[in-house]
Amino acid sequence: MTHQKNKTLLKGYNSDVIGFTKSIEPMLDPKWHKKALILGTGGASKAINYGLKSLGIEPVFVSRYERPGTIQYQSITPEVVREYNVIVNCTPMGMYPHTDECPQLPYEAMDSHTILYDLIYNPDQTLFMRNGAKYGAEVKNGLEMLLLQAFASWEFWHER
Repeated sequence: MTHQKNKTLLKGYNSDVIGFTKSIEPMLDPKWHKKALILGTGGASKAINYGLKSLGIEPVFVSRYERPGTIQYQSITPEVVREYNVIVNCTPMGMYPHTDECPQLPYEAMDSHTILYDLIYNPDQTLFMRNGAKYGAEVKNGLEMLLLQAFASWEFWHER
C-alpha cells in the first residue's frame, strides 16, 4: 500500500498464478496444447484458470455438480480427454492420507501429448499422476508451483 497526497493505492497480487504458469509453461507445446480441464471449482482453480488463459490455453472447469460454466466428470469421454489434453487437478483428491483416491477419468485415452498437473505434492506421485503416466502422459506435481509462488510472495512483501 502506498499513500500519495491523501490517496491510498492498493495493489493485489496472486502468487499462485505466477508459480503455476512458470511451472507448467515449459511443458506446453502450442501445437498440441490448446485446451485444458480444470478439476475442481475451489479457490485454487480460479488462479489456475487465469494462468492457463494467460498462456493461451482455453480452460473448462469440471465439477461433481451441475454448475453454470462447468462440465461434470461423467461427461468426460475419451474424445474430451484427447481434445482437452492439459488436465489440472485442483481438488484434494489423492492427497495424503487418501492416496488411494483419484478423479474418475478415461485415463486410457491419454498419451504422450497429455499433460497431467496435480497441485498436490504429498505424495510426490498421486494415483492421478500414476494412472496417466501408465498411458504415456507427462505428469507433474505441485511442489515446484509451491516453491515458485513462495519466491514470488517474498518479492511482493519486500518490494520497495
